Amino acid sequence: MYAELSLLDLVLHASFVVQFVLLILVLASILSWTMIFDRARVLRKAARAAEEFERRFWSGGDLSALYRDLGQDDKSLTGLAAIFRSGFKEYVRLRKGEDGDPMAVIQGADRSMRVALSREMDRLETNLSFLATVGSTSPYIGLFGTVWGIMHSFHALGNVKQATLALVAPGISEALVATAIGLFAAIPAVIAYNRFADRVERINNRYEEFMEEFSTLLQRQGRG
Repeated sequence: MYAELSLLDLVLHASFVVQFVLLILVLASILSWTMIFDRARVLRKAARAAEEFERRFWSGGDLSALYRDLGQDDKSLTGLAAIFRSGFKEYVRLRKGEDGDPMAVIQGADRSMRVALSREMDRLETNLSFLATVGSTSPYIGLFGTVWGIMHSFHALGNVKQATLALVAPGISEALVATAIGLFAAIPAVIAYNRFADRVERINNRYEEFMEEFSTLLQRQGRG
């Protein structure tokens, strides 16, 4: 009879504590999948935007024209466009200043791009820490539910004269559901976190390489 129990039956017959643990894990799994789809979309869009901007940047056009084409709204720009605009804006501002020291101008533009890069990394890494937390803690939360359920099952044996496997097996099955749901929440989160962290690192390297090349270009313009 017990072999025919469904997952829903196991959940409905579990103790309150195990059901509460299952609720936490299901909510964590739903949030985790929501963030997985969101980060996949954001990172795919960032990689595509970086490729498109580099194509425009290296097309040989005038940098001032490119700067004007990006518009005046800094908040609407992301990725390489935001970094370029931040650096070029500071470069132009410092060159018009009274000092105009070439090295100070380049250093100022570089600082401005570093600030923009930091903002971009914060944006791309949003929610990755949540995925890491779900991936690392869900198995332990599920294990807690399992241990609690098994303790509850063995405690119930104290009320019967003869203990048999048929008496404890259903309770253990219900408790093990918590471990299964914990792994169900953790495995996708761990896979997604590792994949997204690698993609963020690659995008960061791409941004930094662009910043070095752009700084070199500004130095040449400063000497000209």
